[in-house]
Amino acid sequence: MALSSLILDMPRTVKRLIVLTVDSGLCALTVWLAFYLRLGETVTLFSGGPWKPEWAVLISIALALPIFISEGLYRMIFRYSSVLSLKIIFRANIYYAVLFVSVIMVVGIPGIPRTIGIIQPILLLLTLGLTRVVAHYWLSGGYQQKLKLYDQPNVLIYGAGSAGCQLAEAIANSRKMHVMGFLDDDTQLHGQIMSGLPVFDPGTLPELIHTKRIRTILLALPALSRSRRHAILNRLAEIAVAVRTLPDVTEWAHGPIGVADLRDLAIEDLLDREPMAPDLELLGRGIAGRTVLVTGAGGSIGRELCRQILSAAPAVLLLVELNEFALYEIHQELLARQVRGAVRLVPLLASVRDERRMREILADWRPVTVYHAAAYKHVPLVEANPAEGIRNNLWGTLAVARAAAEYGVSAFVLISTDKAVRPTNVMGASKRLAEMVLQGLAANGSSTCYSIVRFGNVLGSSGSVVPSFLQQIRTGGPLTLTHPEMIRYFMTIPEAAQLVMQAGAMATGGDVFVLDMGEPVKIMHLARRMIQLSGLSVRDASNPNGDIEIRITGLRPGEKLYEELLIGDDPQGTEHPRIMKAHEPFPAWSELLSRLERLEKVLETRDEASLKRLLCELVPGYRPGSAIRVEENAIEELPPDHEKV
Repeated sequence: MALSSLILDMPRTVKRLIVLTVDSGLCALTVWLAFYLRLGETVTLFSGGPWKPEWAVLISIALALPIFISEGLYRMIFRYSSVLSLKIIFRANIYYAVLFVSVIMVVGIPGIPRTIGIIQPILLLLTLGLTRVVAHYWLSGGYQQKLKLYDQPNVLIYGAGSAGCQLAEAIANSRKMHVMGFLDDDTQLHGQIMSGLPVFDPGTLPELIHTKRIRTILLALPALSRSRRHAILNRLAEIAVAVRTLPDVTEWAHGPIGVADLRDLAIEDLLDREPMAPDLELLGRGIAGRTVLVTGAGGSIGRELCRQILSAAPAVLLLVELNEFALYEIHQELLARQVRGAVRLVPLLASVRDERRMREILADWRPVTVYHAAAYKHVPLVEANPAEGIRNNLWGTLAVARAAAEYGVSAFVLISTDKAVRPTNVMGASKRLAEMVLQGLAANGSSTCYSIVRFGNVLGSSGSVVPSFLQQIRTGGPLTLTHPEMIRYFMTIPEAAQLVMQAGAMATGGDVFVLDMGEPVKIMHLARRMIQLSGLSVRDASNPNGDIEIRITGLRPGEKLYEELLIGDDPQGTEHPRIMKAHEPFPAWSELLSRLERLEKVLETRDEASLKRLLCELVPGYRPGSAIRVEENAIEELPPDHEKV
């Protein structure tokens, strides 16, 4: 047991006796020191010489202890001492000094020089204060905390601005990391001291990592542009140091910055794509003050659509979802987000394949705008369950779209996917059929304005590659990649949802909108950067002692190396720079209905081979991938909430 713990466990009476004994010893020590300072030589108690230090000691103890007891010095708890405690010690010592000076200087004691009356109280004040400070530091764990600094990770903060200084102060208070200084691109700050810490040139980072044993870089540049942040991260990736970051100013609540605001890098930090502020007029068109319905409200896109719609102030927001827990989660989140119940939020358990239930909902609530986000979207699962995928993605869309026309919905927006373009899998083919259904309904003269918004991968959606890579990095790898040449487009969920709403507002009927997804990302390059920015190295043939391996597992059934957004080659621009309009061919409504009847009959036979042959006839460009295999490693392991219907 540590000595400090032994002392703290003693009864209070024993601890007070110890302090009284120590203070008595301090009285004797300071008298001896006062004699030494006055005479220039040491004297001993009861030496029998001309000097009588023992009388000075007795007088000091007789005066000091009663005063200290009456002033409450022995009721203080050292480990909780504060500035107020030092004030009490100072006041008690003043009272003591007045009496001691009166006895020694005014009355006079033979064998005690009068100047001892001034020197000794000063020394006693200093030693009393010092012992209390040492006891507080020791018993409150300060000494142990100082020792623990050597075990805390050394970090540098990139950015010596206000956010960086606030973060340094928060870390100092939390004692979870040890900040060694700042990095900043401003050459005028190099060599300066900010908040008591040196500012270094980022060019010296490789040297600093070794000399100061840096484990992590904290990126404290919340107002930095995405392109500049991307350039900094590229530089840090070459050094292979772990990076954590503060979110940008649009994401974190304004106020004091704390350690809790730090987060691991997200994929959006790795993309050189500047977010674009939405057109607020387009964003609120058909929503503000209206009744709006979202199917698949508990899914990745559905949730974000609900958040964005809520901010556009509808009168009523209808949340349609088959998964009970997912519906509960989004309903509770939206209740917490809205101000004073301004929007009526209605959670509705329903399957989009249940046309009767969807008709009931639309008849009861009469929404003006419907966003249809419900779908089975995971390629390997739909490939292994093609009939269910088609029933949900195609007939679910048809059921909701027909009910929307019957009950006077003004605008119906289908959330589609780039996998619908020249599909190689059942999921993509089913989504292309859903698009053709809406195109056919629009061309057939419906009063409902049907439109389709097509885009690629969204960041952070269930089952997407980035969360999977992060989890694999946390568990030590390997990172699994189906093909080294795999390329994908990425977009953040908030941006995708905002663009969907703005595209739907521009629809005139039968439109196929395509979102500008920016530059494609090579997944192998992404995997390497995520490993490096976690402070680890890639294990491969050139570096067999690396930390994490990237393992190639082979393409899954129906998977493409790259995705496309357009079937044709002549997209038109719109009033929004990141939204294009495509011209996609589709059959006449009567012909499409006859084809769907044939498809329904094939589904009833449960003959998957015949189903795929028919899909080749129905969906131009559909070329099925490899044969369906239901194996443990042929289907990606997905989180529990992978299905949002």
